[in-house]
Amino acid sequence: MNRARALDVLGTLARVGLAAVWLVSGTLKAVDPDQTFVAVRAYDVLPETGVELVAAVLPFLEIALGLLLLAGVGTRAVAGLSAVLLLVFVAGVSQAWARGLSIDCGCFGGGGAVDPGNTAYVQEILRDTGFLAMAAWLIVRPHTVASFDSRYSGRT
Repeated sequence: MNRARALDVLGTLARVGLAAVWLVSGTLKAVDPDQTFVAVRAYDVLPETGVELVAAVLPFLEIALGLLLLAGVGTRAVAGLSAVLLLVFVAGVSQAWARGLSIDCGCFGGGGAVDPGNTAYVQEILRDTGFLAMAAWLIVRPHTVASFDSRYSGRT
């Protein structure tokens, strides 16, 4: 396997992996909208109408990002949007930690207030940073195997 092909395969793993993250995360939020509302409200940064809007839109945004990445449609742009969203998530968790809030991030369903000893801020930030690295890879090198983009860009 030549170097370019190996990098395409690595990119494919990043694309499919990030797609899986968004699809699982979005689906878990979509099936429990009340808990998603609780999780968003727990960050204590938005007014009630903002909480309602984010809780209603976020699951479907995540699912859309996942489906687009899975198909490999607009990979660079979708990875860029993913990176922005992941940076927002890291900032949200960081501000909650800095403010002394005791919450579960609600990243994969659930969320809301937890006992002070049950927070996992470091793990959540490190996990999201790993996902951010996957998005960054796809921004820099969006060509992947078996994607809509590669099929119609003339590369296979």
